[in-house]
Amino acid sequence: MNDAPHPPDRTDEELARLDITVLLRYGLTAEPGSRRTALFGDGAAAAAVVLDRLGTAPRSVAFLADTVRAGGLARAAELPEPLPGRDAAVLVREWLLAGNELAGGIPADDTAATWLRAVATIVELKQLTRERARSA
Repeated sequence: MNDAPHPPDRTDEELARLDITVLLRYGLTAEPGSRRTALFGDGAAAAAVVLDRLGTAPRSVAFLADTVRAGGLARAAELPEPLPGRDAAVLVREWLLAGNELAGGIPADDTAATWLRAVATIVELKQLTRERARSA
């Protein structure tokens, strides 16, 4: 049983201010532990908040995850538009390049793909929750 206190809930505003690039640099190739947890916890939530605000479809993020898994971070970073929309493309390219700079090989590529899938799931949940609230 883990006796560590639960971290405080963060608002979307707080999440949007997190430096996702730094979380990727320190968490992507880290062993399971606090850095990896931060990447897949607050980092994935923060990325989802930012991408959702840019109007990014979750299927686009999921497709990018599949691309990273198939071709690696380096190949995905070379895409002219890794996500639809200029702002989203520029932002996610920065994330892809940060991950690629780690030279973590296939394990880093797989972890990045898994992380992007988590981001896609959170974006989708945010959008579904909004839709349900509007229709209620």
